[in-house]
Amino acid sequence: MDEAGKEISREEAQKLIDEGAQLIDVRADHEWEAGRIPGARHLPLQELAERTGEIDKDRPVVLYCRGGTRSTMATEALADAGYDASKLSEGIVGWAEAELTLEPEEDGYVAESGEAASILQARKSLPQA
Repeated sequence: MDEAGKEISREEAQKLIDEGAQLIDVRADHEWEAGRIPGARHLPLQELAERTGEIDKDRPVVLYCRGGTRSTMATEALADAGYDASKLSEGIVGWAEAELTLEPEEDGYVAESGEAASILQARKSLPQA
């Protein structure tokens, strides 16, 4: 990614957020409901194009997904549109592995993405050899 759409560490992301950056979660609804980074807003990737008006163009934006693919697409699109956009390196998986806080506080967890979840479900339904 170029400087306009850069990848940043958890520490860099936290510093930007503490300084007023917007934190945007671009994952699917079921992933958001399972667990999220505190202070994030939910704008699923498939809705991002029609909802960019909800993002303040005058403030930096930090985007994340499960591991990085969707947030890379979102970061590049927003950077191309003139936003100061960055993606969180390693996504929410890296955040959780670093034992940083997830919401809901008591039982937040990182859900499987839609595609991965459907593959796992299909494997479970196969006859066992």
